[in-house]
Amino acid sequence: MDLGSMGFLKALLVAVYALHPNFSHAETAPNYSFVHESTKAPPVSYHDYIVVGGGAAGCPLAATLAETANVLVLERGGSPYRNPGKTDKGNFLLTLSDPSPDSYAQIFVTEDGVYNHRARVLGGGTVINAGFYSHAETEFVKESGLDEALVNDAYQWVENKVVFKAPLLQWQTAVRDGLLEAGVLPYNGFTNEHINGTKIGSTIFDMNDHRHSAADLLEYADPKNIIVYLHATVTKILFPTQTVGSGTRAIGVIYEDALGEKHTAYLTNDSKSEIIVSAGAIGSSQLLMLSGIGPRSQLEPLGVKLVMDQPMVGQGIADNTLNGLFIPSPNPVELSLLSTVGISLFVNYIEAGSGLNLAPSFGWISKFLLSISDQTTIGSFFDTRLNGGIILQKVARPLSTGHLELRSTDPNETPKVRFNYFQEPEDLRNCVQGMKTIINVVNSKAFSKFRYQTISTQQLLNVVAALPLNQRPRHIDTASSLEQFCNDTVMTFLLFQ
Repeated sequence: MDLGSMGFLKALLVAVYALHPNFSHAETAPNYSFVHESTKAPPVSYHDYIVVGGGAAGCPLAATLAETANVLVLERGGSPYRNPGKTDKGNFLLTLSDPSPDSYAQIFVTEDGVYNHRARVLGGGTVINAGFYSHAETEFVKESGLDEALVNDAYQWVENKVVFKAPLLQWQTAVRDGLLEAGVLPYNGFTNEHINGTKIGSTIFDMNDHRHSAADLLEYADPKNIIVYLHATVTKILFPTQTVGSGTRAIGVIYEDALGEKHTAYLTNDSKSEIIVSAGAIGSSQLLMLSGIGPRSQLEPLGVKLVMDQPMVGQGIADNTLNGLFIPSPNPVELSLLSTVGISLFVNYIEAGSGLNLAPSFGWISKFLLSISDQTTIGSFFDTRLNGGIILQKVARPLSTGHLELRSTDPNETPKVRFNYFQEPEDLRNCVQGMKTIINVVNSKAFSKFRYQTISTQQLLNVVAALPLNQRPRHIDTASSLEQFCNDTVMTFLLFQ
C-alpha cells in the first residue's frame, strides 16, 4: 500500500495528466451534469474506458481520457458536494469519526490493532485527509523512469484547480522556528518541492478553509464523453474465458447500485479500450480476488472461481506510521492543518496541526490533557476544540510490509489487513529519531509561547501512552522507552496525507 507521499499527488499517477489549452465545453464543480446515482444506470452499457474508483487517481485520469474517449467512472461512495461545509478544515475530525453507513470514511481496524480509514467518496482520500500538497522527490521521478517535463506539466494542471498557498500563523510559525532550532535545516521557505530541511507547503483548503478535492479535477473532462455513477460497487471484472493468461484482456465489469440491482458495463471493441482499477491498494486487490485473480489458497475456500492463480495479489502492502504528541497551550491557537513540514533525509517528516474541532469520539483527548495540568482555567477551551495542537512524525517509505486477505465475498467488507508495523528495525530507529526531533521542537525557545512550563515532555509522552489511540497493548515502559512508545502508540499517517 503506497502511502508514502505527503499529499495526494503521486508522481507515478500524475505523469499521465497533461496541460491542454482548450476546455470550452467544461463544467464547473459541483454542477456536473454527468454525475448520477447508479440506480439511474442502464442494465448494460459500453465504454472505451471503465475507471473503477473515482479517487485521487481515478478522477484526474478519467478527466484526461474523457477529452478524446468515452469514459465510465464507477465510485462506491457518494458525492463530496452533497453537504457543503462538511469537509471544511474545521470539520476534519468530525468527518473521520462519522460512523454512518454512507460516511466519507469507512473505519476499520487492521490485524495489527491500528485504526484506519478507507475513503468512500468521489475524490477519494483528498476528501478526508489533512490536505497537505507537495511534489514528489526528484529522485523518485527519475528512478521511476517518468518524463520529468510531463510530470511538471501535471503538477501545474492540478495546481490550477485545487492547490493554494498554506497560511502561516502563530502556531505554524512556532513549529517552523522550533524545527530550525532542532536542527532540521536548511530553511527552504515556501516551496512545493520535496527537499530536505524545513519548509512551508501548499494545501487543498482555500483561504476560506473550504476543501477542494480530486473531484474538482473533473472540470477538465468533456461532459459529452464521461459519466460518473455514485454508490456503484464493482463486484467482478469480466473476462472472455474462464481462465486467463498473460495476454488475456478484461471485457467488462459487473456493479451493484444502492438498491442491490446489478448492472454490466462492457468495453467497446477498440483495441485501446481498458478497464482501469484505481480503487486504492486495499480495494484494488480485493476486487482482483473477487474476480478470481489471486492466491488459490485464499480463493477456493471462499468459493471464488479461480481465474488465475496469482499468489502476489495482496502481498507487499505498507503503511506510513504516525506517532506524536498532543500539546495543550496556555495561549489561544489558530485552526491549522499541516502548513509547516520538516523533512530529515527523506525519512522523517515532522508536521503539525492546531485548534482542531473535537469530534465526540475524540473528546477523551482533552480530558487526558486537562488531567495532567494544574491550570484549571484552560478547561473552557476544550468544550468544542483543542486549545493546543499536535506535532506528528511520519516514517516515509517503510521497509516493513504486510498483506491482505479476503474475509468474505462481500465487496463492502474490508479485507483482513496486516501492515507489520516496525517489523524492520530500521523503521523503528527512524521513528525514535522522529520522536526525538518532536521533543526538541516542543522544548525549543521558539515554541515556548505554546507550552505550559509545568508540563514536561515526559508527561506529554505519558498522556499519549495512556490514550486509546489504537487497540495495541501497552507495556510498563511505553512512555519511558521511545522504541516501545513507537510500537505501542502507532497510528496511520493515511489520515493526514
